[in-house]
Amino acid sequence: MQSQMRTSSGSAFSALVETRDFVEQLLGRVNKVMDAVTEGSFELKVHAFRRGRAHPGLQKLANRLTMGLVLAALIVGAAMLMRIETTSTLLGYPTVAIVCFMAAASAGFVLRVSIVRSDRRSTSKPKKTG
Repeated sequence: MQSQMRTSSGSAFSALVETRDFVEQLLGRVNKVMDAVTEGSFELKVHAFRRGRAHPGLQKLANRLTMGLVLAALIVGAAMLMRIETTSTLLGYPTVAIVCFMAAASAGFVLRVSIVRSDRRSTSKPKKTG
């Protein structure tokens, strides 16, 4: 038990020393930035990724997210419709609610298949280098 305390106190001490060094360097860097700002020589270089490469991935993500939200809304709406008494029933439940649940289940299955296919296609495609 005592060796564990020594080890944890030793690692805590080294973490404290590293933190102190980081703060000392940080203060110097902040001073350099402030000097550059006051002198009007401050430059900020940003190496952003190209839009062309990231755009299809972001578009795919947005489409999946939107489809998921629409499916969730359809399921919640169908669940709320279950409480409404109607003369038209299917398997003892309101027909509209059952149709909404079936549509959500079908669309969810199609979405899942599409995700699996596109993920397989993107992982099996060799990466271009250069």
